[in-house]
Amino acid sequence: MSLIPSIFSGRRSNIFDPFSLDICDPFEGFPFGTNPSSVPSSALETSAFVNARIDWKETPEAHVFKADLPGLKKEEVKVEVEEGRVLQISGERSREHEEKNDKWHRMERSSGKFLRRFRLPENAKMDQVKASMENGVLTVTVAKEEVKKPEVKAIEISG
Repeated sequence: MSLIPSIFSGRRSNIFDPFSLDICDPFEGFPFGTNPSSVPSSALETSAFVNARIDWKETPEAHVFKADLPGLKKEEVKVEVEEGRVLQISGERSREHEEKNDKWHRMERSSGKFLRRFRLPENAKMDQVKASMENGVLTVTVAKEEVKKPEVKAIEISG
């Protein structure tokens, strides 16, 4: 199983691959001219922002997700837990309002919707998910089940 999603195939659906549920088409509407006004509005809505970068690390106590979401407020981000142990992080950055007399020289900041999904392992406590946002970084912490150590009972040897 590849850990890198293929950009040449359609949306993958392997439920056990954490990258397979990402919604991203980096070549949608490609190619365009260099003039931002030649870019259809549908392409501006699904720009590079859909590819929000998220780190996932596992500590002894929890699964921790960190997402860089510069310029977004916590009200513009949604964290949900779906059936089947799926953590979903989504949101939207609105395009900057254009005035009729504005002349764009460069449009590099992305806008649009993003959606990332992660299938969590069996040891994740789905009822103990916490999220916080500070300085454009979203941190989602999912507590883990304690690993139960096997009970060892000493047996007295008679004899």
